Amino acid sequence: MAAGTRDDPWQLKTPPGTSEYQMWRDDAASPPALVCQVGSTQLRYQWRCVDDLAAMLKAHGDWLPLGGADEQKPAAEGTVEAWGRSPDNPVGGWYGLKKGLRGRFGVYVPPLLEQLGLAEVTHDAKNNRMRSKA
Repeated sequence: MAAGTRDDPWQLKTPPGTSEYQMWRDDAASPPALVCQVGSTQLRYQWRCVDDLAAMLKAHGDWLPLGGADEQKPAAEGTVEAWGRSPDNPVGGWYGLKKGLRGRFGVYVPPLLEQLGLAEVTHDAKNNRMRSKA
């Protein structure tokens, strides 16, 4: 498995398997960030989203729809995307760090949790879900 650094990033695919992207941890950022490189676009999320999402899934105990929406669009209620921007999550709002590019949490973060062995993700053409592996 990759080290999850800029020089050795995680190579991932969106849940339907239609797009490839890379992710790595940036500990020099404040707060520490999870960097998501999709083509020429770079999204950044607070690194703690990995542990926070894993804990939420474990507490939820069942499959949860991923959702997935750009920042400018509303997230469907009861989805991973909605949780990633909810005032009720552990950071009190967006995990995304780059204004204008804070969405798509439900698209890009779940495959990383799957690769790290923290969650299971379905890989259908649409309407994918995830659950805790613990």
